[in-house]
Parts: sequence; structure tokens; C-alpha cells
Amino acid sequence: MKNLRLSLLFVAGAGACFGQQWEFGAIGGGSFLSNVNVSSPVGSATAGFQAGLAAGAFVGQSISPHIAGEIRYEFLQSNLQLSSGGSTARFNGQAHAVHYDFILHTNRKNSPIQFFGAVGGGMKIFRGTGTEAAYQPLSQYGYMTKARTVKGMGSVGAGITYQLTPKLFMRTEFRDFITAFPKELITPAPNAKYGSLLHDFVPMVGMDYVF
Repeated sequence: MKNLRLSLLFVAGAGACFGQQWEFGAIGGGSFLSNVNVSSPVGSATAGFQAGLAAGAFVGQSISPHIAGEIRYEFLQSNLQLSSGGSTARFNGQAHAVHYDFILHTNRKNSPIQFFGAVGGGMKIFRGTGTEAAYQPLSQYGYMTKARTVKGMGSVGAGITYQLTPKLFMRTEFRDFITAFPKELITPAPNAKYGSLLHDFVPMVGMDYVF
């Protein structure tokens, strides 16, 4: 929790340095994570997370007619899984993303339709929430644990906003949250080697109120 408080203070401080036009919104969609390859003397497997729901909120400020900054939070349903030879082992899990992104608009902020790109960073908190057992399927490749770990996260994406009223916008976007693979949650078995990078592809739709 200390890391989370420090991150929130940092991004809040960054946002406080910018302009005066504010916006806030809510957003939701899906979370589709990549897998990493697992190699072991006993065979091969893949480790990763099931697709799940994503929901979040954001607060933003305009920095210039084409640039804004956003403080964002997303909750991501991310159940752990190991797969090999047609067999799959699963374990309940979730993740929380906290980050600050710079938003580059192709048109001025008051344009009714805007395409935008996003780049930023923060952290992602992974949690295994299932019930541990003495035996787990596919434990020759790894063991899924009820644990928590924090990883630094890069955030990139793009989207479109469409003006519904002078102060209300609809937004569609696609994000890629990039972290190191959380081996604290899916612990490699002895002599098993895991890939290192995890992508979380998150398409979302939301509403954005400007004031």
C-alpha cells in the first residue's frame, strides 16, 4: 500500500502543475493478456492470464490545445492460468493499474471529433486470490499462489472522442499495458524458464465530462 500511496501522490502532483480545463470520466471494456512460453526438461507450456472485464476512471487536464494529461485507474479481472498439451490449470486473480498518461489530440480540444494517442506509465498491482492446494495440475511447470506483487508499467494506446453535448464526450480507446511477467504469482518450477514480458490489451468505451 505504501507504493500505491506514493504513486498516487506523484501523479496527482504532476497533474496539479498543468492548465485549468478539467475533465473526468468512467470507462469499461475487456482485458486480453498475452501468454509467455515456458520451457522445461519435462516439456513445454504457456503461462498467463485469462481474458476478463476491465473498468476504470480518470481525471484529466488540458496542457495546450493539442496536449492533455490524465491520471487513470483500472480494475482488471485477471485469472491466472497454465496450459500444456490440452490441459489447463486456473487460479482466481485480479489486477489494479494506476498510471499517468500524456494525451496528444490531432485536433484542438474543442473539436467535436478527435483522434488521440496516449503514452505514459505507472504501476500494476497483480493479486492471486484463489485457494492454494497441496497439489495443482501442471505443477511440473509452475505453481500458482495467493500473493501480491507490484510491477512498473508502460502504457500506450490510441482512441477517438466524439462530442455529444458541449460538455459530454463519448470515448473509445485501445490500450496496451506492458509489464514484466509476475513470477511471484505463477512461480516457475525448478529448471523451468519463463518469458519475461507481458502485454495486456485493453479495449474500452466510456464517457468524458469536461468542466
